[in-house]
Amino acid sequence: MGDRVERNRLVQGDCIELMQALPERSVDLVFADPPYNLQLQQSLHRPDNSKVDAVTDGWDQFDSFAAYDAFTRAWLKAARRTLKDDGALWVIGSYHNIFRVGAILQDMGFWILNDIVWRKTNPMPNFRGRRFTNAHETLIWAAKHEESRYTFNYQAMKALNEELQMRSDWTLPICTGNERLKDEEGRKAHATQKPEALLYRVVLATSKPGDLILDPFSGSGTTAAVAKRLGRDYLGFERESDYLVHAEKRLKQTQRLSEPALLALDEKREAPRVPFGTLVERGFLEAGTQLVSPDGRHRAKVRADGRLVTRDFTGSIHQAGAHVQKAAACNGWTYWCYEVEGKRLPIDLLRQRIRAEMHGS
Repeated sequence: MGDRVERNRLVQGDCIELMQALPERSVDLVFADPPYNLQLQQSLHRPDNSKVDAVTDGWDQFDSFAAYDAFTRAWLKAARRTLKDDGALWVIGSYHNIFRVGAILQDMGFWILNDIVWRKTNPMPNFRGRRFTNAHETLIWAAKHEESRYTFNYQAMKALNEELQMRSDWTLPICTGNERLKDEEGRKAHATQKPEALLYRVVLATSKPGDLILDPFSGSGTTAAVAKRLGRDYLGFERESDYLVHAEKRLKQTQRLSEPALLALDEKREAPRVPFGTLVERGFLEAGTQLVSPDGRHRAKVRADGRLVTRDFTGSIHQAGAHVQKAAACNGWTYWCYEVEGKRLPIDLLRQRIRAEMHGS
């Protein structure tokens, strides 16, 4: 494939070989829905003796746990190679495989950020009555390294959840109705097609517009379709030609969101650090200036080195604030105030002025 990644396409072939052919550190996010190794030994039937449309495809069958683990290590190694240093990976699975995948992830140096429980509102019933109804799947979200500066659009998730923090348990229906792709005989085009709502949340939360999202087990193309909808670029690998036909057709019918205002993410920029001493150096507060607590009970003077001096203590703005309140900790930026024309204003306002200069605004 050369040094440049051709974006927005689906490719037929073995995902491990195709990932090995990609340039190193070329992908922003990987979403993987690998075989679950369900180990189904016989057909499943409902009480009326009708056959359950279960996953019996050859791609989900492995000779042993050791063979499945070897396969998992191989594709994760190839995926890790393609990820940028600040990239991240999602993998979805069930109790059959997710614990094995998670252990291998950690062994390879990935840093697990969250495990998400996808609770299905309409799971398949348990027909035999010998176990609890299997009503959820697990997603693991992991950064490439512990030090990776991964993307997390916290505010977008909060907005999606009516201004409440998004939790790690997601209640969503399985793929049904018009969203479910069908073949010419009306049968499921793919046995494990995931709902777009699930991928929508993943893509919106952990990528930015224009990012490249790789799905090594592209299947019916859900990841690619959602990436396109949200103004991201996609690359999907799939071994089965029948799945690719359905996925390509689906993508042709998917509109790409490209209007910048609608793609904007109102994430707070990481503010540059401004030491309190900078305010003194710059003359925003002169040495000897008296600071006061919001209620006027406590006072301190600014020392030339940026420390505060109270009646019986000398220390940083945070230490001095904690000392006078007899508290374990204190945010000195919001506690200490300077006085202007009889008004008490938090010194954080001065810090914000310096940050505005740094941003050129």
